[in-house]
Amino acid sequence: MHRINPKKLYLSKWTALQPKNKERHFIVTELIRDEQDVIIACEIQAVINNNAYQIDWRALKDDACWLMGWL
Repeated sequence: MHRINPKKLYLSKWTALQPKNKERHFIVTELIRDEQDVIIACEIQAVINNNAYQIDWRALKDDACWLMGWL
């Protein structure tokens, strides 16, 4: 499990270990917060085609699916 500081998540770079549609490299482009200003999700954008996906930010902690940075 990666240790992620949610406050430093914005504009971080990630590599998907099991790419779909040839989308392997992503950038966190938006943080979604609740009424108490707690981060509940993030929007990641594929570098290759600019498709955006909303995911739970805690999913990025999974070593089997995501690596920090671009490989």
